[in-house]
Amino acid sequence: MRKILSLIKNKKFLKTSVLVLLAVLILGGYYIFQKSTGRVFINNSLIQAPVIIVAPSASGRVQEIDVKEGQSVDAGDKLAVVGSETLRAQTSGLIISASDLTGSSVGPQTQLIQMINPVNLRVQGTIDENKGLDQIRVGQVASFTVDAIPGETFWGYVDGISPSAKTSAFSFSTSRERATQQFLVYVRFNSTEFSEIKNGMSAKITIYTKTN
Repeated sequence: MRKILSLIKNKKFLKTSVLVLLAVLILGGYYIFQKSTGRVFINNSLIQAPVIIVAPSASGRVQEIDVKEGQSVDAGDKLAVVGSETLRAQTSGLIISASDLTGSSVGPQTQLIQMINPVNLRVQGTIDENKGLDQIRVGQVASFTVDAIPGETFWGYVDGISPSAKTSAFSFSTSRERATQQFLVYVRFNSTEFSEIKNGMSAKITIYTKTN
């Protein structure tokens, strides 16, 4: 104890300790800076695939609906019958919605069935225009985590950036109060390799902007 008190009273020891502490803080700050530099984070993200709409080509009465939500289908499988028209799957995929309209009269704009092709799953992120959008380019390396699969990091690349904001409308009372616009960023990954990743899961994206 006496030895410790002696060291504390030693000015040279205190000066050295302060310098060491400052060095640790500087190195720690540099490490954090390096970790964040060259990266854009998109926390508002979802696993999604383009939705395929199945609708009749002409008006008619729904004779039968042959699929249900969650069912897998192959290209050519019968999905529904409207009037004399048989609706078939144009590609293999997963049914995500099937309206129970048997017996109802529907028109060519009626979306009877919605399906996706799991091969086309992507991570869709929504980013504010002032949060690094200008640094993002197609082809950049990206990683992402999925809330439903903790502890795992998945990898892919930027596959697309929406050419316009999610909404073109904005309101403001003065020229200094314009609403911040949001854009969509898409990250492609090998969905066949990671079958545990499902459509609709929440995710977080990190884009490495110095990789392209």
